[in-house]
Amino acid sequence: MPQPLSIAAKSYPHTAFLTDPELTVGGRAVELAAADPIYKAFAPMVRELRYDVSELAIATFLQAREAGAPIALLPVVLSGDFHHHSLTRWPGSAEISPADLAGRRVGVRAYSQTTGLWVRGILHEEFGVDAKEVTWVTTEEPHVAGYVEPPNVERTTGKVLDVLERGDVVAAVLGPPALDGAQGPLVPIIPNWREAEEAWGARHQTVPINHMLTVRRDLLEAEPQTVSALYQAFGAEIEARKAADTEPGPRVRALRFGVTDELVAGLQIAIDYALQQNVIRTPVTVAELLDDFTRHLGERA
Repeated sequence: MPQPLSIAAKSYPHTAFLTDPELTVGGRAVELAAADPIYKAFAPMVRELRYDVSELAIATFLQAREAGAPIALLPVVLSGDFHHHSLTRWPGSAEISPADLAGRRVGVRAYSQTTGLWVRGILHEEFGVDAKEVTWVTTEEPHVAGYVEPPNVERTTGKVLDVLERGDVVAAVLGPPALDGAQGPLVPIIPNWREAEEAWGARHQTVPINHMLTVRRDLLEAEPQTVSALYQAFGAEIEARKAADTEPGPRVRALRFGVTDELVAGLQIAIDYALQQNVIRTPVTVAELLDDFTRHLGERA
């Protein structure tokens, strides 16, 4: 009997099908990994290839690819959002404008966290603040072991919310789980952030990508039919989720399946931002990111 297919993915409406005990993919049962929060699966995936298939942050994938990890990217966006509202200060703290962050300390879980990638890109693009001008105070190391952080990155203890509350930083970048779970209203630093987010989306014709679906390259090469079946299953769930929402917010609009113009735009901007910020140091094209998918699943897709 074939080994189960090990999959690490967060519980979303569009991943609920993975919990079906009768689910098989290409004749293989599915073993859903326990990883909560999901980013705890990222280091084991890129360092050890612990899972056959894994949700992975796009910044982590870019770094893993640069480091030579044998992981293939599938054009399936599992989560995304606008991130102007992710840059916050503690309630009652001194007001500060985005442009004033140059020369200051800003908290973020890890320098390579994808939400941080998008926020730093926004600061540079819209407010002229270069990532090198800010001291980034982090609480975790990168998922990719060989990545060397820029010299303006520091490590501290505790959670980012703790660092922000005790005043060690003037602002913090918080991803959706932290923002959604925060006690009390954090104050977004970017003014009129809702309008600014939609303007960014209109300008770039996409919603920022956070997490995508990846697969071990050896599995893709050995069992393209199995990976294709799983890819199509994810796609059907994503399309159903989007079709069911008559007025989708950005988190639903971010979901994507297949090589679309929105996906290509999102990946290209992530590459551009990552190079600007030394998240990666080697230029890469969107076609190169999707090369494994195109070669092994292009016709099947």
